Amino acid sequence: MTTHELEQLLLQQPVSLLHRLARGRISRHFRSGKRKLIDLLLQASAENRPGLESDLAALIEEQSHRQQAAPVEQAPKPKVHPRPATSSATPRPHRAEEHGHHEPPVSLHEWLSGIGVPQAQPFVPDAWQVDALAKLAETDVVVSVPTGSGKTYVAIEATKRAMQENRTVIYTSPLKALSNTKFSEFSRLFGPGQVGILTGDRREHAQAPLLIMTTEILRNLLYDAAGGEIDVRLDTLGLVIMDESQYLADPERGVVWEETLIFCPSQARLLLLSASIGNPQDIADWLTAIRPNPCALIRHTKRSVPLRAGYMHPNEKLTPLFRTAGIPYGQPHLLHPEAKRLFAEYEEETGPSRSR
Repeated sequence: MTTHELEQLLLQQPVSLLHRLARGRISRHFRSGKRKLIDLLLQASAENRPGLESDLAALIEEQSHRQQAAPVEQAPKPKVHPRPATSSATPRPHRAEEHGHHEPPVSLHEWLSGIGVPQAQPFVPDAWQVDALAKLAETDVVVSVPTGSGKTYVAIEATKRAMQENRTVIYTSPLKALSNTKFSEFSRLFGPGQVGILTGDRREHAQAPLLIMTTEILRNLLYDAAGGEIDVRLDTLGLVIMDESQYLADPERGVVWEETLIFCPSQARLLLLSASIGNPQDIADWLTAIRPNPCALIRHTKRSVPLRAGYMHPNEKLTPLFRTAGIPYGQPHLLHPEAKRLFAEYEEETGPSRSR
């Protein structure tokens, strides 16, 4: 199959099939439109064209089977809920109505209502935050809670307690940019002389009681300490906070997190923070197996800041993505009618009939 033939075949497919074809080939493919997605697929398959053609043929065949099987799967329904003879020619109702959702879809005004800066209120720690700090006084802790729930509060309070006991605290992050941000934030909280930073680009206040660094830097420091070189106050290390600890599962950098946890001094408490660990209990069990003290898991699933999903068409038209203001987890079929219309409009605009 020539490149032109393959391109024409891709243009004939729906965007949903192209996104399935892009999985594992193109990062962040969900952000690309149809035309851009096809160009990226052709570029990514330059060295493995047969693989792309094979996967494309399999997806087309699968889609064909689904279309052929659809009437067979729907046939038994009239036996349970028979319709009048006069309704046989009427169009099928919206799928959302089949699932009992007869309410009108949320309007754009309703979807946007309530968004903004909330009124200031006295801060009261959540029960899971209090529990995490209590457990950390005794043992290592893994905190797995949604984004925006208050993980940083636990880190700050634990840092205050360790510094009051004249113990060194190390705060690690996976990115130098995040380390720089935390350095500025903690310098305002604890005072400039109390906070240091060690990254590949910066080295300031290396003997400060609170040190911000990337995980790779801490791993290297632990390597040096094993050889007898003490570059920072590791002898008084009391707390190691590992932010974004889901990097433990990263195919390339995960080994750094693993080695850091293995080599971390036993006298230091470990505090692992993450919003996206899929199996936090397994991580806690593993730390219990390799560390002298059992590791406690603090898990909280309710989002403090609810999510809303919307769709913006390239023509700058904004609409809710779903029929409800919130995200209907487990019910992805409840798309907003206006979002479906804009999807169809975009696919028509970028389809095979449109010139480049």
